[in-house]
Amino acid sequence: MKKCVLAYSGGLDTSVILGWLIEQGYEVIAVYVDLGQPCEDREATLQKARDCGAAKALLVDVREELCRDFAFPTMQWQARYEGTYLLGTSIARPLISKVCVEIAHAEGATVFAHGSTGKGNDQCRFQLAAEAIDPSIEMLAPWRMAAFRDRFPGRKELIEFCEEKSIPVKASKAKPYSSDENCLHTSYEAGLLEELDTDGYALVDFGMSVSPQEAADAVETITLEFEAGVPVRLNGNTLAAHDMVLALNEIGGRNGIGRIDILENRLVGMKSRGVYEAPGMTLLYEAHRLIEQLTLDRDLVHLRDRLSPEVAESVYYGFWYCAKMDALLAFIREAQKPVTGTVELNLYKGNILVKSRGSSQSLYDAGIASMEGGGSYDQTDAEGFLRILGLPLRVQGTLRPRQ
Repeated sequence: MKKCVLAYSGGLDTSVILGWLIEQGYEVIAVYVDLGQPCEDREATLQKARDCGAAKALLVDVREELCRDFAFPTMQWQARYEGTYLLGTSIARPLISKVCVEIAHAEGATVFAHGSTGKGNDQCRFQLAAEAIDPSIEMLAPWRMAAFRDRFPGRKELIEFCEEKSIPVKASKAKPYSSDENCLHTSYEAGLLEELDTDGYALVDFGMSVSPQEAADAVETITLEFEAGVPVRLNGNTLAAHDMVLALNEIGGRNGIGRIDILENRLVGMKSRGVYEAPGMTLLYEAHRLIEQLTLDRDLVHLRDRLSPEVAESVYYGFWYCAKMDALLAFIREAQKPVTGTVELNLYKGNILVKSRGSSQSLYDAGIASMEGGGSYDQTDAEGFLRILGLPLRVQGTLRPRQ
């Protein structure tokens, strides 16, 4: 029997794939990667895999690693896919692949299977990451196999298979959308959300946040402290990365922060509509940006901002483990060294308003910047500066007068 590691969530798709792999003669090791998915019974999920025939069912907790080593560097880049999406699902996939490949090595498995469809981005993220770590790993994606799709053309056939095999699944009534969640965010897509005249904010039953309209009619003030670009203290309390995200999810969520509805371009070429909520990461992105404004010089920030879309695309497409990302992550570690300081934020009905900010590494000099007299800046110096700066324009204007 060939040994196969399956990225296992316990949902309908991976439950069917587990049974199907066993039918095909595989010895299956089901791996549940704990990314901080709320409202899931970990032990019940593992027991379900064992009951369904998995040779082993393993849980690997990577919540701290996800926030510290994946989400925070992405935040330091201020990376947003197509200017909006904070990449909550995209960030997690290479980490899942890393865990599954490590377990495959430990268990002597040569095959890595997942339940992603042939239309989506996740198939790219899983496979590109796994093959970068182990080029010899055999990827098995049943939804890309005609025989599997012929047998399971729709949800009805998946449920019938589970009934036949006595695999417990949730109620068969189709939801008006599907969701994916971890400690960073929750995404909602498919179903009625594929109709662009559907109000996504009204349709979705959000799990991490209230709407801005339902948030308290009062300002909540928080204080965030950063060291070398990493959030380390919230309201004076030192927190590890995962605990920081959880605390900010709660705070941001009750203030209606972090919801978006976007139409994005998938790597495979089609446009896809998604509704996302990420209250904690939205707060961190904004607080981090405010500290950077104090501590980083103009040219470095502008270079970072030009490269930021490259980082967002690399993460979104699944190229986390590659030479370009290695270099970009090394760059941002160096660039973030001065990003140390404290920011106070006022939160009100979905809005994030800066109250105060300060840093021992601040490059802001009120004496220089002031419109009042004094300071070390001599305005007379601007005369020569502008004469040199404008030299090419004066030459061109003489030779080629503009109408």
